[in-house]
Amino acid sequence: MAAVPISNADGSFSGRLRRTTIATLAVAALALAACSSTDDEDFATNDTPPEVLFNEGLALRNDGKLSDARLKFQEVDKLHPYSEYSRKSLINLAYLNYSLGKFPEAITAAKRFTTLYPGNEDSAYALYIIGQSYNKQIPDVTRDQEMTQRALAAYGELIQRYPDSEYAEDARSKIRVAQDQLAGKEMEVGRYYLKRNHQIAAINRFKVVVTNYQTTRHIEEALFRLVETYYALGVVNEAQTAAAVLGHNFPDSQWYKDAFSLLKTGGYSPNEDSGSWISRAFSGISL
Repeated sequence: MAAVPISNADGSFSGRLRRTTIATLAVAALALAACSSTDDEDFATNDTPPEVLFNEGLALRNDGKLSDARLKFQEVDKLHPYSEYSRKSLINLAYLNYSLGKFPEAITAAKRFTTLYPGNEDSAYALYIIGQSYNKQIPDVTRDQEMTQRALAAYGELIQRYPDSEYAEDARSKIRVAQDQLAGKEMEVGRYYLKRNHQIAAINRFKVVVTNYQTTRHIEEALFRLVETYYALGVVNEAQTAAAVLGHNFPDSQWYKDAFSLLKTGGYSPNEDSGSWISRAFSGISL
């Protein structure tokens, strides 16, 4: 069956689904044999037991008929909302919606699952699906990053609630990617302001990167841009501090070499002021 795209995080969930399938396949086969494959209305009636409907959904899913399986699990959820099979159908709905690219529907189903069954063993997987569904909707860095923020929040909740789950490692990796995306957006806007000589607005954007996204690939340029912007404003002390922090953490960086050269044109050199917000932002941080 199709699985959530991660190298090692979907095995356990798939295993549980597979074991359930094996245990109930005979029942599903009998139920399918008794139903017409061309008439969905005859496929299940309102008085069909939930376990039969659920097993039909499993059989369809394992045959690769994901859209049909999705409809069958929706039927279980609608007709038997308080049954054990409704719970099992709901996590399957989250999985199938994600697999079919129906990301908003996947998020809705997964959120319902975590709300109704917060202590269930599949709650970590539901949170992972939420994060993955938002992650699939992240746009390029030039556009609004609301989906990136939501993905970051979902992965963060997963790690906070289930730090040792099989999905936590991949979630941490996706968090780093999301943070890099958000830092990239701040840099893009900062450069926009800088080109238009709106130095204060530019500094505010670069400050976000230096304060919140120090482990991203944008940190070196952010520090250089602070050197460049503060120097242009005549705030030499902060420019020297940004250059010193840049040189301390990234001594071989071309950005540091450029910062050093810029300060040198005015007869200055990198010099860290421990009272500067830049210095305080990096206090105790190991890059």
